[in-house]
Amino acid sequence: MKVLLDTHALLWWLSDSGRLGGKGREIIADPAHDILVSIVSLSEIAVKIRIGKLDADASRCA
Repeated sequence: MKVLLDTHALLWWLSDSGRLGGKGREIIADPAHDILVSIVSLSEIAVKIRIGKLDADASRCA
């Protein structure tokens, strides 16, 4: 199954947030699924980091 993560789900997964439910975690962690992320989500994250609305270490993503 192909799964397109929205920006919140991506950030919750990367930060191991409790906001991402158990079913979502199972789906993302299942290697049988193709997990997709939109370039728009990556752009949104970059903008939020640049304007100080998201505290993240972008170098960890490289």
